[in-house]
Amino acid sequence: MPRWAVTPCSIVVAMPSALCMMLPLSASADPVADFYKGKQVQVVVRTTVGGGYDTLSRLIARHIGRHIPGQPATVVINMPGGGGLQAANYMGTRAPQDGTVVSIIGQGIPIDQALGLNKSLQTDMRKLEWIANMGGSNQVMAVWHTSPTKTLADARRRETLIGTSGTGSISVQLPSIYNNVLGTKLKLVIGYPGGVEIDLAMERGEVEGRGTNPWADYVAAAPRLVKEKLINIIVQVGLTREPDLQHVPTLLEEAKGADNVAIAEFMTKGVAVGRPLATAPNVPADRLAALRQAAKTMVEDAEFKKEAERTSHDIRYMRGEDLAKLIKDVIEAPADVREKVKQAMEPPKDAKQIEGKK
Repeated sequence: MPRWAVTPCSIVVAMPSALCMMLPLSASADPVADFYKGKQVQVVVRTTVGGGYDTLSRLIARHIGRHIPGQPATVVINMPGGGGLQAANYMGTRAPQDGTVVSIIGQGIPIDQALGLNKSLQTDMRKLEWIANMGGSNQVMAVWHTSPTKTLADARRRETLIGTSGTGSISVQLPSIYNNVLGTKLKLVIGYPGGVEIDLAMERGEVEGRGTNPWADYVAAAPRLVKEKLINIIVQVGLTREPDLQHVPTLLEEAKGADNVAIAEFMTKGVAVGRPLATAPNVPADRLAALRQAAKTMVEDAEFKKEAERTSHDIRYMRGEDLAKLIKDVIEAPADVREKVKQAMEPPKDAKQIEGKK
């Protein structure tokens, strides 16, 4: 047999070209599926095991592999440190740039970059490839039901003792902004280890309220406070009002004057970043598109939605393209606006610093 007879489609004289086109192709029609098949996608978590970031990351890890072409396996890697900076720096500087590592970046890190708050941040958030926002619950300030402060107007009239965590945290920044932008008279108690301790301090009467917390976290992690109406929500930060909190004004709605509105817009966009899922910079465009599509189909999947509801995860999907623009807008806000925000989030001089309570 002549040598040319070994390759069927090379027999152009004996076999019509149309028939050649019907033969199976040796190359795959889906290079993305070829790449991911048999591989493992790492889901990097910015915290230790437990807590909102970890449980949401594990929920995603249990489902997203089914929706990525090639159906790769997934594994969760906890990488705590620096309030999420260690994981963010890993994603931007050391993670493989091939679409095999994803992570939910800390909500406040784009604000940190915009304001230059933390010199340890090595990653430019604009260079990460954003897949989707997985949750965008509004930040809310709660006061205990026995407090005379029932509304934002009350907080403008009387001094209200508010518990917060560490200096530089959003639980300090937002109440400080309420004082400087909305004219409230909040007196901050700084130094509680975390939100659970602040909630207990409200119950004990040590403080009247808690600086900030996502509304979804109250619903999921402290449902008793909501169901028994033990807390009043007096202000929220978000692009729109929470469906459950249509009676509560937003920071942006209450801000008056051009400077204050600009500050409110900046913080609102920063909070709207939510739970942003990213992969490393320079991932090939076809793989990034596949990851974005996988996130979209995952959140629409009945099995995923059932587990998210069972585990009290409030999933609010935003496209990666829209998320990327939102983060860019925060980081590239005008310099004068960023300077005003930095000044507005400085804690009041009469803030009380305490040792973390057990």
